[in-house]
Amino acid sequence: MSHVSLRVASGIAQITLENEAKLNALTVGMLDQLAAHLDAIEVNPEVRSVLVTGAGPKAFCCGADISEWGPLSPADFARHWVRKGHRVFDRLARLHLPTLAAVNGHAFGGGFELAAACDMRIMAPRATLALPEARVGIVPGWSGTQRALRLMPEPVVKEMALFGRRISAERAFGLGCVAEVSEDVTASGTSILADLTALSPRATETAKAMIHAAQDEDRAAMIEALGSAAIAASEDRAEGVAAFLNKRPAEFSGR
Repeated sequence: MSHVSLRVASGIAQITLENEAKLNALTVGMLDQLAAHLDAIEVNPEVRSVLVTGAGPKAFCCGADISEWGPLSPADFARHWVRKGHRVFDRLARLHLPTLAAVNGHAFGGGFELAAACDMRIMAPRATLALPEARVGIVPGWSGTQRALRLMPEPVVKEMALFGRRISAERAFGLGCVAEVSEDVTASGTSILADLTALSPRATETAKAMIHAAQDEDRAAMIEALGSAAIAASEDRAEGVAAFLNKRPAEFSGR
């Protein structure tokens, strides 16, 4: 049974966590499904943006399923569970398309980290954010102490991770962590993403890459991608390829 669904309509790819009985807690299988969906989205020319949400009214995602990581040895927990989550969330964060998290309910631990990996967040009024890992003897493992610091001040992240306090939607909005608070986050998010049809896909992609490079989000790859895109449009690149294929010396013009 799939617990992560993908639906594409009007240029928007909606990814929904569908493990409502466990408050959309993430399992290894769900991480694999999320990664597969991101791969499919990346190469789908019909997709202009991505919306991530959770099933049901209670939770966006309450984190990682403790029944899966609890029995793991320390080595397997660090090498496989933590690193797998990082790889998948990094994949989401570095997607070339604009992404929006429609936080329909509580986002705890890995759920908050999942939302933090998106470019924009909308929260339901009743939803809260939390990093409760210390309550079960662990620490945030999927960027809660790293990427979250780009969204909120250090004292607030410490308040969450060290003191276990929840952040309300209203406060998250005031801190700039979320763009707006809405009773219907999916409808609001879809409306925002629909407006992208009036914008240049290449411009938004390039702007995202530039911002990520400035934030050190995969900076090396972003810088090389931007440079490669610029050189790929040059006459010199076309001449170099043609000369190689025709086994002749290249005559570069500098254009």
